[in-house]
Amino acid sequence: MIEILKAILFGIVEGITEWLPISSTGHMILLDEFIHLGVSEEFYKLFEVVIQLGAILAVVIMYFKTIFPWGFGKTKKDTKDTLNLWGKILVACIPAAIIGILLDDWLDEHLYNSVVVALALIIYGIAFIIMESKNIGSRSTKKLNDISYKQALGVGAFQLLSLIPGTSRSGSTILGGLALGLERSVAAEFTFFLAIPVMVGASLLKLLKYILNVGFVFKASELLLLGVGCLVAFIVSILIIKFLMNYIRKHDFKVFGWYRIALGIIVLIYFFIIK
Repeated sequence: MIEILKAILFGIVEGITEWLPISSTGHMILLDEFIHLGVSEEFYKLFEVVIQLGAILAVVIMYFKTIFPWGFGKTKKDTKDTLNLWGKILVACIPAAIIGILLDDWLDEHLYNSVVVALALIIYGIAFIIMESKNIGSRSTKKLNDISYKQALGVGAFQLLSLIPGTSRSGSTILGGLALGLERSVAAEFTFFLAIPVMVGASLLKLLKYILNVGFVFKASELLLLGVGCLVAFIVSILIIKFLMNYIRKHDFKVFGWYRIALGIIVLIYFFIIK
């Protein structure tokens, strides 16, 4: 029961931090520091990635009408527009897919530490504040269908920044979208959709590595923890996505920038002074 409660807490943190531009990695590092799941190190690495599938499922269900090309009374033009949107999503995935696969082990070994995470939190928190204060970017792209392939590839290039732990995948792509002229809501929605192939791919990669290292062997308790974590992340993600979309219609992203800076300082203080 204690482990299930821990899995619920991890699912809550994942559901919140996956979509807000505040770095799920930074929060997971702090959470794992105080609350350890009673599982092997190999399984935990798999767990913290695979529970993201619950968060992704929330996007699929909430935006199914938007991202599914057929049905729902869609005309041929609507279907073409949806397929075109997927083309832009896949184009945006190319940079991170190539670099991420090639450098996955190296990044985990050399950059997955508290210093890098804290600095990334602070630096990109400052970037959000500057971006919004200076009103950088024209914000002229006000609909998903108006995103160009050039803009999509540019957002994909910004997503490379998220390979650095603490940057935040949603944070880097939203920053890129704003800089390239996307309206806040459009940048956020494109980030949601971009997460679908990215997170599914990342989960499959982690699962493959787990199978190669450990084998396709799972305890019933481990499968239960995965299921609970995914379910909680799914439910919380629905609430957070609705909150974020309502929030950015009236507010900018500065508050998330300040939060990132505060969290980054807390991480530095804890790991270098308190611990």
